[in-house]
Amino acid sequence: MNRNDRAIARFTMLGHATFHVYELTIPLFVVVWLDVFDVSAALLGTIVAVGYALIGVGALPSGALADRYGSKRLVVLSMLGMGGGFLLVSFATNVWLLGAALVLWGTAASLYHPAGLSLITRGSQRRGTVLAYHGVAGNVGTAFGPLVAAIALTLFEWRLVAVLFVLPAILGVLAAYGLEFDETAGVDDEGPTNASGLEPAVLLERTRLLFVGSFVVVFAIAMLAGTYYRGVFTFLPDVLADLPVFDPVEIAGESFEPSQYAYAGLLLIGALGQYVGGKVSDAGSPERAIVAAFVALVVVSLLFPLATSAGLFATLAICAALGFFIYLEAPIHQALIGKYAAADSHGLSFGYTYLGVFGIGAAGASIAGVAITYGGTTLLFLVLAVFPAVGLVLAGYLAVTSGSE
Repeated sequence: MNRNDRAIARFTMLGHATFHVYELTIPLFVVVWLDVFDVSAALLGTIVAVGYALIGVGALPSGALADRYGSKRLVVLSMLGMGGGFLLVSFATNVWLLGAALVLWGTAASLYHPAGLSLITRGSQRRGTVLAYHGVAGNVGTAFGPLVAAIALTLFEWRLVAVLFVLPAILGVLAAYGLEFDETAGVDDEGPTNASGLEPAVLLERTRLLFVGSFVVVFAIAMLAGTYYRGVFTFLPDVLADLPVFDPVEIAGESFEPSQYAYAGLLLIGALGQYVGGKVSDAGSPERAIVAAFVALVVVSLLFPLATSAGLFATLAICAALGFFIYLEAPIHQALIGKYAAADSHGLSFGYTYLGVFGIGAAGASIAGVAITYGGTTLLFLVLAVFPAVGLVLAGYLAVTSGSE
């Protein structure tokens, strides 16, 4: 990577890590909220899904703003807003106020992915490699947040823990301000300079041009992956906590939940998946890579209920496989978006994509809540396996058509 690539990698790594510190810490709080607010998994899952859905709903205007104004200021604003949203979570006295706080968090979080990813695809020369490092940072944040939350929720009241989680946003913003880079060094055009890019007629025309050809298939693939991702992770801490191999352990008078550390370890293994996925998309065909990723996710989903009933080592192995393959897919579909969308519409393309991934995909939380309420872990993973299975069909079509061109 050249100097500009490294600066972009560092900047987006900060933003991505901050996003995931919060995003997958929420499921650990869900375990607490189920008791504190005395609600069913189905109701709480739907309320959490609303907050998550706004990440997708806000992605479209965020992508258009990134095309118009550039990415740096949007990423910084996103970090500040996510910290503020979590501060408000700490003041929630009932499940409805909690939902309102999550709405604010989701709105701020929606700014990150279209802005950060369009910065990578427009500004970097080694796109797949920068996406790999970007993904690794996301998983470090993903593992770090839940790990710290698991320890803190054992020692402190949950509202205090929520307040302490404002700090990652503040630290991320301070570090980001010292980085300088060219946002359009990776493309031949001038990038985000279209002053009329936010006018409805212009957005409609650019949308029409975007949803032509193979981008539609890439969009559907990303949406299916997002639904699977949200469905798996919203209740995974609760699923792991119910496994006999992860019964609570008392140390020095304090009760510790091994399942929470298994969850954090699974997410950390995902960093390796992100790195491998980014490198594979740089080195070969992302179309063939996405096929392999979906095959693996179908297999892991079907084996998960069986493996978790076969003892500790089988449980740890299937958790590691889930963490690796679910994150292996992410940088591959991101590289596909960069490949099948015009450079001056990368922000808009990621906006639509993450409307699908986090907006429509947020339904995965509600689907998971209903499945686990009425059928337990087995039904949960059988239902979720449908999404990568359909994605596999679409990915196979993309691989065949790209090979014939």
